[in-house]
Amino acid sequence: MSQLVLCRRGCVGAKLHDAKAKLGLPRGGRRPTLMVRAGVEELIKPLTSLGKVADLKSGIATFYDESSELWENMWGEHMHHGYYPKGAPPKSNQQAQVDMIEETLKVAGVTEVRSVGVRAMVDVGCGIGGSSRYLSRRFGCRSAGITLSPKQAARANAISQAEGFGDKLHFQVGDALAQPFESGSFDLVWSMESGEHMPDKKQFVSELARVCAPGGSVIVVTWCHRVLAPGEAALRPDEAALLDRICEAYYLPAWCSVEDYSKLFEAQGLTDIQTRDWSEEVSPFWGAVISTALTGEGLAGLLRAGWTTIKGALVMPLMAEGFRRGLIKFNVITARKPAATATP
Repeated sequence: MSQLVLCRRGCVGAKLHDAKAKLGLPRGGRRPTLMVRAGVEELIKPLTSLGKVADLKSGIATFYDESSELWENMWGEHMHHGYYPKGAPPKSNQQAQVDMIEETLKVAGVTEVRSVGVRAMVDVGCGIGGSSRYLSRRFGCRSAGITLSPKQAARANAISQAEGFGDKLHFQVGDALAQPFESGSFDLVWSMESGEHMPDKKQFVSELARVCAPGGSVIVVTWCHRVLAPGEAALRPDEAALLDRICEAYYLPAWCSVEDYSKLFEAQGLTDIQTRDWSEEVSPFWGAVISTALTGEGLAGLLRAGWTTIKGALVMPLMAEGFRRGLIKFNVITARKPAATATP
């Protein structure tokens, strides 16, 4: 038995050693530095290679089909950043992810436990249903979730059934730009880190507003680029180049700023618009993800998940760099849909 264990460890170790060399990762125990960028530049094509919107959506579905199991195994059911305020006591990454949900609700003013004002919600870009389950427990509401990934939808339904939600929660493959729901269906419209995947931000916000019931709340938590300074027409070429490398690995279209989102919310007639920049509060996240990926379990999981997931892992240092440079911003945008006026 001991020889078998040693053989397994040796074989896996050799494979990981070779994979690190091919991917430009260090062979020893050191963390990768931004020198990995040279390898990334050779592997990642320009953003224009994504082609048509249909190709982008197909790529998003494949990315999450292949990577979600690894994320769940390493991090759990919540597929988003954690909230790490300065000066707070140390906490687990999983608790930080729950805190992200709670802090977001505070911004939106949706905080009452078992709120009668939240009877039904939609989780746009639902992942494996972590937010829906958490919010359903908190508010006692029903939830519908949509994702482009068939595997995510199936896993979200399986977990929810196993945890006793019955028909209270339902997840399906669906397009956030053409949601399969009647107008005004939901008191809470929730999008936790899916907006960055949307090729048409105007249509994205339009659909969020459409499915929101009068008097309901719309909440978007998303990656943005920095707000342009007065007189700036676009990001600097070096900034655009960095985002392009990230876009190809994570299947992202063009980025926008939080100011752009605010204008889109206003154009849809949404009111009480609130925004937050939590770039500092999420700053420990990418370091934690990189550390997890470089464990033996993480590297073995990457090899099993395949090349699409490996490409995503390769650009994680570039995400960290984008935050350090102030180029990438982690923004929250919340608003309310005006209540319907009574007809005389």
